Order: sequence, then structure tokens, then C-alpha cells
Amino acid sequence: MMTKAAAPKDERRANRRGAARLAAVQALYQMDLAGTLLHDILAEFESHRLGREIEGDEYLPAEAAFFRDVVSGVVAEQRRLDPMIDAALQKGWPLKRIETVLRAILRAGAYELDRKRDVPARVVVSEYVDVAHAFVDGDETGMVNAVLDQLARQLRGGEFDAAAR
Repeated sequence: MMTKAAAPKDERRANRRGAARLAAVQALYQMDLAGTLLHDILAEFESHRLGREIEGDEYLPAEAAFFRDVVSGVVAEQRRLDPMIDAALQKGWPLKRIETVLRAILRAGAYELDRKRDVPARVVVSEYVDVAHAFVDGDETGMVNAVLDQLARQLRGGEFDAAAR
């Protein structure tokens, strides 16, 4: 069994990015629910949450720059991302009817699929399905998987075409 200190550099980076994704979803959720401003949410998470213990819950060390990029990017691109997510959702279930935490997950995943081309699409989908597991049950995680997979194929079809060859 590998200890945390002995984890390979890529594995540590992946864990820090996973923690950043989880924190980004929490920040987006809080912004949506409470109307918290971008600057305030970034300051709160970076100063008081990332890598700290709060009320018995330990926040994992997160890649702060990645966290900041995802949260800021979703805010900046939301008017463009939301219609793409809406189109990928089942008819009759517009994004505004989706639970707040699921909206945050879908927005963060859509942003990353659209803008973070250094991360393979399948990794993005898998990571946000894992984030969804932290908040919701199996049916809803299946919806996250389906919507993000559809967006991945639209935005990065080449990655899937190459795998089929």
C-alpha cells in the first residue's frame, strides 16, 4: 500500500485537482443558492476551506489555481454553457428545474470539457460523476454521466473518434 507522501507526482496532482473540482462545485452551489459574489466565494474558499478542517470535515488540499479557474470560468461562460447543458438534458427537464448541486456539477463539467483541453474528456466526465456521488444517489449520478458524456462527444468528438479506430 502506497502512503500519501510516497504517491507519484501525477497521482498527487490528480488528487489535488479532484479536491479542486469538489470545492468548485461547492462554491458554485453556494453562489447559486446564496447569491454570493465571485470575489467573495474565491476568498472564502482559498482562505478558510481548501485544505482545512471545518466542523469535523477535512477539506483536502486542492490545486487552488485550478479551483479558481473552474469557478471563475463557469461564472464567465454561464450564459453560453447553460444552453448547451439544456440541449443535452432530457426534454421537459430544463436546467432551471435541476437541483442546485446538480446544476453546479453540470456547469463545472461543461466548462472543463469546453475549455480545459489538457484534460481528456473521459477523465472530466468520470471526475464529475465521482463528485456527484458525494452529493446525490445513483439515478442522479447516471444523469450527470449521460449529460456530460453527450457534451463531451459534441465538444470533443475527435477524442472519441480516435478511440474507436
